[in-house]
Amino acid sequence: MSESERVFVKLGGSLITDKGKPYSARADVIDRLCGEIHAARAARELAVVVGHGGGSFPHVSAEKYQVHKGVTDQRSWEGFVKVHDDAVRLNAIVCESLGRAGELAFAIQPSAICVARAGRIETCEARAIEALLQAGLVPVPYGDVCVDEEQGCCVTSTEEIFRALAPKLAPDRILLVGKVAGVLDANGNVVPSIRAADLPGLASSLESSDGVADVTGGMLHKVERALEFGVRTQIINGLEPGLLERALMGESDVGTVIAE
Repeated sequence: MSESERVFVKLGGSLITDKGKPYSARADVIDRLCGEIHAARAARELAVVVGHGGGSFPHVSAEKYQVHKGVTDQRSWEGFVKVHDDAVRLNAIVCESLGRAGELAFAIQPSAICVARAGRIETCEARAIEALLQAGLVPVPYGDVCVDEEQGCCVTSTEEIFRALAPKLAPDRILLVGKVAGVLDANGNVVPSIRAADLPGLASSLESSDGVADVTGGMLHKVERALEFGVRTQIINGLEPGLLERALMGESDVGTVIAE
């Protein structure tokens, strides 16, 4: 597997859950996307890390306990544990779906391999993930909590985890799979490509994500982190059947392309 193209895939929380209904996984969507990942891997040599957001699982508890603001009292640690437990529940659903599709999926607990400072991951141990990729498995990290050396704890998005992992695992490209056709401008049109210089003009239209609670920052956060990945990134629509598979197979003219 060492010479395979290496791709990070992030399945958005609002895509694989109903954010308006706590603890509601969209099993049919998850199964279809996992099937597309397996189909692409069966057709060409791909080493894939499949991350996913939390959606209606950890975001509800994170908002309730304000874990993203750090440790303010003992109740913050209660929230820290609760958010992690909720994230693990969704991760198990995704891993089981990948297994049914024919993949050997292995859960990666970000809170066990990462340490943050002021909400940004500073250290991340990736050697085990590299070994799993070399063996042909599919590592599955997820949006999680993290010990934070400045504020006690924080909530860590999948995009932030990808930012920390990218220099260590050197993906060839990254796919961020959501429920819109790409990054949309103020008029609702897909922006075909974004570079860092374009961000100030787009920021005001990217501040929310589906109009519901998202303690990791929504589309603006995704674009900001993607500009830090150092690798070509596509934001695509996971609600369109077959599109993820086609993107994994190399189709590059869909969604929004983000580059440095």
